[in-house]
Amino acid sequence: MITGDEFVYLDNNATTPLDPAVIEEMLPFLTKCYGNPSSGYTFAGQARKAVDLARERLAALLGCEPSEIVFTSGGTESNNAVIHSALQFAPLGKHVITSAVEHSAVLRPCQDLEKRGCTVTFLGVDRDGNVDVGELEAAIRPETALVSIMWANNETGVLLPVEKIAEICRQKGVLFHTDAVQAVGKIPIHLRNTAINVLSLSAHKFHGPKGVGALYVNRRTRFSPLIAGGGQENGRRGGTENVASIVGLGKAAELAAKYLEEGKCSVRSMRDRFEKEILASISGASVNGAPAAAERIPNTSSLSFEGIESPAALILLDRHGLCCSAGSACKTGSQEASHVLRAMNPNGDGARRSLRFSFGRFNTEAQIDRAIELVPRVIGKLRQTASPIPVATAL
Repeated sequence: MITGDEFVYLDNNATTPLDPAVIEEMLPFLTKCYGNPSSGYTFAGQARKAVDLARERLAALLGCEPSEIVFTSGGTESNNAVIHSALQFAPLGKHVITSAVEHSAVLRPCQDLEKRGCTVTFLGVDRDGNVDVGELEAAIRPETALVSIMWANNETGVLLPVEKIAEICRQKGVLFHTDAVQAVGKIPIHLRNTAINVLSLSAHKFHGPKGVGALYVNRRTRFSPLIAGGGQENGRRGGTENVASIVGLGKAAELAAKYLEEGKCSVRSMRDRFEKEILASISGASVNGAPAAAERIPNTSSLSFEGIESPAALILLDRHGLCCSAGSACKTGSQEASHVLRAMNPNGDGARRSLRFSFGRFNTEAQIDRAIELVPRVIGKLRQTASPIPVATAL
């Protein structure tokens, strides 16, 4: 088994390592505190109190009320639940608006809606990866049931103007949802001060466990559950609560809020140093997405390298112990180039020669030094291999 000491992990947008404090808080609910939180006796009350505490901690991170939190199995379920609910309450609403750069957990359900007779507008983006707010506003129709735009792109880190879009949707009387899986825990969020109706998140993107997430559902927003069952989550999501994982999510949220508030996290400085050095040392390298670092989440750097193919670069970097990606982890193994990068530059080949490096607070400066030394070597070797052999040498 490969351990974390043997490689440099720069794929934190795919998943993050569990914080040791999260593991410690989860352990009792995997061993001695195994009660069902819906049961009525004192022993089960321990689990119920732990779930309530997790709800309060997550609400504090998001700047909302605990009653507005619904625990789910993760971002994918949360996104699907929103789309399902929006159409349940809009029987005449046969129209949904989203963007061409959304995660597959939004794109796929929207594509399925089209097969069922709904109309979906997939808004394009500019070369910086952003949607045109005016174009979005013009796309809203009387029959629009939902607008769903991600807060931060999982491949480029580009921050989209969701608060402005949410306000437009409120004025138009249209439900607004944001997939904030990559934003939560990385930027300050104060939902009380926004017009956002529904927000999705996943714990394993901010050092919590996999397989657990949540929905923020504004208290004035109607919601129909995707999973009907025994009435858990105040009737908004059936099924026995995954107590240990919910506890882990709550602890991870508390820690994320602490790091955001105290400014302890050096992730942005590591990302910026890495990006600056790579751009300076590799000719033909460029940033995919918003040119200003302030317009991206602080941990993500998507870079395009002339003269290489992403799959070959990933293989060689992996052999040298560096973990990164060509885009979404959900697309790993696919021969299809990134839909995000293709949407940003339909006529270019950047989608096939790009790498995503995403940093976390458990990365070290020594690891960044190693990456800065390794990436130029790998890119140089790939370019040398791809170069045509001179005629004299061939003979």
